[in-house]
Amino acid sequence: MLASELFGSLWDAGKADIDITGIAYDSRKVSAGNVFVCIKGYETDGHIYAKSAEKNGAAVIVAEDKIDVSVPVIYVESSRKTIAELACTFYGDPSKKLSLVGITGTNGKTTTTYLIKSILEAAGKRVGIIGTNQNIIGDKILLTKSTTPTTPNALELQQLFTEMVYNSAEYVVMEVSSHALALDRVHGCEFDVGVFTNLTQDHLDFHKTMENYFRAKAKLFEISKKGVVNHDDEYGKRICESSGCDILTVGLNEGCELRAENIKVTSRGSSFDIIYRGESYAANIQIPGRFSVYNAICAAGAALQLGIDINTVIDGLAKAVGVVGRVEVVPTDTDYTVIIDYAHTPDGLENIIKCVKGFAEGRTITLFGCGGDRDSAKRPVMGEIAGKLSDYSIITSDNPRTEDPEKIICDIEAGMKRTNGKYTVITDRREAIGYALDTAKAGDVIILAGKGQETYQIIGKEKHDFDERIEVYRHLKDKGC
Repeated sequence: MLASELFGSLWDAGKADIDITGIAYDSRKVSAGNVFVCIKGYETDGHIYAKSAEKNGAAVIVAEDKIDVSVPVIYVESSRKTIAELACTFYGDPSKKLSLVGITGTNGKTTTTYLIKSILEAAGKRVGIIGTNQNIIGDKILLTKSTTPTTPNALELQQLFTEMVYNSAEYVVMEVSSHALALDRVHGCEFDVGVFTNLTQDHLDFHKTMENYFRAKAKLFEISKKGVVNHDDEYGKRICESSGCDILTVGLNEGCELRAENIKVTSRGSSFDIIYRGESYAANIQIPGRFSVYNAICAAGAALQLGIDINTVIDGLAKAVGVVGRVEVVPTDTDYTVIIDYAHTPDGLENIIKCVKGFAEGRTITLFGCGGDRDSAKRPVMGEIAGKLSDYSIITSDNPRTEDPEKIICDIEAGMKRTNGKYTVITDRREAIGYALDTAKAGDVIILAGKGQETYQIIGKEKHDFDERIEVYRHLKDKGC
């Protein structure tokens, strides 16, 4: 593609045109003929790598600040928006060839994407997913999730859309994080349906205030043709009041256009009635928990907004299987149960504990920690929740990163001590899991909370292999179980 075609009016018509071979924002990945976009990040600034990019063959450099290089430089107000626009143009606007469904919210995004995928596949559609666990089309994994965020950066996102189109996807259902919205990763995309699940405390290390967090989430409905909003959530009500798109309200309360009632939860799943346009439809999902019903009703709303009929919605919900790391039962031959769940926010932890207490025959034992270099304000809140709701808690380490694990645990303990909850502290997560397994009794349910689908621990700046499923099996095997 010629530079004049890629940059349009940004390209100086008086300059000789240049053949552009690609786009990069990492100077180490620049090759001959590439455009290098200088982006200011959390830990470094792409502008300081401009000369390195030039040395590696960059033909044009995009920057916000003045740089000293010999190749053409295009100065812009926002490098993030510009790289999104360039990627859209370079790859031929692939998202315009797809029906996009975006899910935002603190909790429930991943499960909701898979529920929507199941419904659309029940309708005979070919569906791709972009999200926390994996990027897939049907059963084909497109890109490992060990190196990418929930919502990929703008360049990778357009590359994924291109691959989705190449693999004949009709719909793409994707998680849209608050970071992605705030940092313009989805700039240039238009969603057929945007979905809001809920908003509770998280990511305040980045957004600083809940209002900033909310405003980032609400941006999805500025770029969506239609919306599905959890109207039981106070922030959801605000989106309904301010958004200009066609919104379907969902929830469990009277007044929602689509709601669930008569909910019954067991360890094997949840059943409920869907009330829509004055009619009642019996529905069930293979995922336990009242919060899972909220996810299901959001998914149902998205499908209805896409024109899928209600009977296909019911069929698709029933066929959906559980998601890795979400209320995931680890198969063991023990007389107690081990569940892995990604709960890493106050609301998520409260949901999974209440869910388990609804069917546990014995004690609910909650093992959890909090991530380092992230929102520290939620740590005592999570400690208090675990102390009030669990029969026993084990506070441990969870991706401490560059923080002292003991300091993180002290923050959690501050909340735990406001309750009468029984607990112990075992900093090493492997030892903590072993202790939970050794002390569990018949009928108990152990919740391993926080890591979910993750198969690593981040200590310092390095990732170490750590799969809780393997840890459970290893410990039981060592015990001769």
